[in-house]
Amino acid sequence: MPSHKLRVAIVGGGVGGMVFAVALSQHPDIAVDIYERAQEFTQVGAGVGIWPRAFRVLQKLGRGVEQGLLRVTLNEWSEKYEPSIIFRRGDLSMGHDLFQLVSKGNLMRFHRADFHAVLLAHLGPSITTHTSKRLASYSQPSASQPITLSFADGTTATCDLLIGADGVRSSVRAAMMRDLATVQPPRAEEFLSCADPVWSGIVSYRMLIPAEKLRALDPNHRSLTETVQWCAKDGFVLSYPISLGKYVNFVGFTADPALMASAYSDDPSTRPKFQGEWVRQVSAADFKRVFPQFEPEVQTLLDVGEGGTIWSVHVTRHLPTMCCGRVALIGDAAHAMMPFQGSGAGQAIEDAYLLASLLGHRTTDGSPQAIQKALAVYDHVRRPYSADVARRSQYNGRLYTFNADFGPEDPRKMQDVMTRGWEWAWETELDGDIRRAIDMLESGARATA
Repeated sequence: MPSHKLRVAIVGGGVGGMVFAVALSQHPDIAVDIYERAQEFTQVGAGVGIWPRAFRVLQKLGRGVEQGLLRVTLNEWSEKYEPSIIFRRGDLSMGHDLFQLVSKGNLMRFHRADFHAVLLAHLGPSITTHTSKRLASYSQPSASQPITLSFADGTTATCDLLIGADGVRSSVRAAMMRDLATVQPPRAEEFLSCADPVWSGIVSYRMLIPAEKLRALDPNHRSLTETVQWCAKDGFVLSYPISLGKYVNFVGFTADPALMASAYSDDPSTRPKFQGEWVRQVSAADFKRVFPQFEPEVQTLLDVGEGGTIWSVHVTRHLPTMCCGRVALIGDAAHAMMPFQGSGAGQAIEDAYLLASLLGHRTTDGSPQAIQKALAVYDHVRRPYSADVARRSQYNGRLYTFNADFGPEDPRKMQDVMTRGWEWAWETELDGDIRRAIDMLESGARATA
């Protein structure tokens, strides 16, 4: 068994944490422990879409991962320009198509549980998983001492590097921001304002519709084979097939435009507060009550729906840093964003792979100094990129809900603006960012040699 240059603890076994662990499996000299608060490794939620830029990153995890993912989706991977989403005016007695978004490569659609299972099956022998582990706190002493993790069950563990992949309600982020506020008092208010998530003013209604039931009522319903989005004032509905066509994923959104606009505000008094449960079960009748204004095609989906969950969508304010000492954040813990570019999971994937590339590099020898250098490079490259995607997602929300300075009366402009704001997801690749990050890491190593 190889000696380990580095012991990494990952708090959270969602998309970002699992991709990070699989990527680190390519570096057997790095030992990894994943701590998941749930009783088993699974994924809450329904569908997830992965755009070409992020899917190309998943391909780097190995042929086994790629083939495993392709076996659990109806989509075929393509490098050609493909129709991705049909955008439709939905708040009329009989709606009409606005335009079709075309991307270079398919929007790959998965059931989250299927997606997660493929990643779990490809963890390497240097990865150890732990369930029912809710992080209570961590202690990061001097650079020469290990980080100590304390869990709610009274147990402890140690590591050289702690990664918070624990989602929008990240306990790692909250503790990190408090630590930064303590060591940098002049910026305390800035750090503390980022510790907790902020309600976006958006509520999502999610359910899985058995495809058999929908097919029995309407055998030609487009949701059985295509991704369709029905736009309306202050809300929209999205549907697409998952689980090899067994289910149709239904997601409906309502949005308060004023609250949505203030979610990232620097003024605490303007930040919306959410009262009540973040996630709760609702009936099929509740779905119908929320979306009565949508056209018959949507009502058909609601007629065969069996109820689901309502989620209050929270975001993370733009962080001043994603790392502190030997602690770093990835995915929603670092930049939970509005879901209007379908890129939250993709950004977690990019974080995970780029950081794993830096940690696995020959210059990252496991010393505290090398770890902190790798984290600084990661923060420098990934933080501004993910913040830009979050801003683009917020703007897409204005377009979807007819709260931009133009709307469905000009579908060609909607298509042009939306495509230009989204094409990064299929026209660009992470490879250039990885090369830039490695160059920064190597130049820093040469400077200190």
